Amino acid sequence: MEGLVVAAGGDVSLHNFSARLWEQLVHFHVMRLTDSLFLWVGATPHLRNLAVAMCSRYDSIPVSTSLLGDTSDTTSTGLAQRLGLGGKTGLACEYGVERGLSGDEAEGFTPPTPQHTSCGPARKTNKQVFVSYNLQNTDSNFALLVENRIKEEMEAFPEKF
Repeated sequence: MEGLVVAAGGDVSLHNFSARLWEQLVHFHVMRLTDSLFLWVGATPHLRNLAVAMCSRYDSIPVSTSLLGDTSDTTSTGLAQRLGLGGKTGLACEYGVERGLSGDEAEGFTPPTPQHTSCGPARKTNKQVFVSYNLQNTDSNFALLVENRIKEEMEAFPEKF
């Protein structure tokens, strides 16, 4: 189910792959630029929404916003935030939240090294991330399958992210 992988010169990379999830064929398109990442997820060629997340020096959780589409659907913004987490600050925030630490405790928390985490180092991009999630099924379990498929691809092809 792997798709076409195209390298388009030094700082731009295109990567396409597909997966069958809950009997639905889902397509993924990744465009890696120098300081940003664009991820499109869908079953048909539509751009119904677009969100962006980026790191901020004022908070360990990336800020995100919806740029296009229904703002009440937070699937794209949430996915963009999770993909944009990176570096020590992002990991400390994520592991602090998982462990129920407050903001101050999470900032002082030293996370395990990436190779000892369940999510692996490739999950975090530490880049400005644009996400367009164009699937009708917004069930949280289905969205989790989609996110896990993205994580698998990031671990298999970290240079494409």
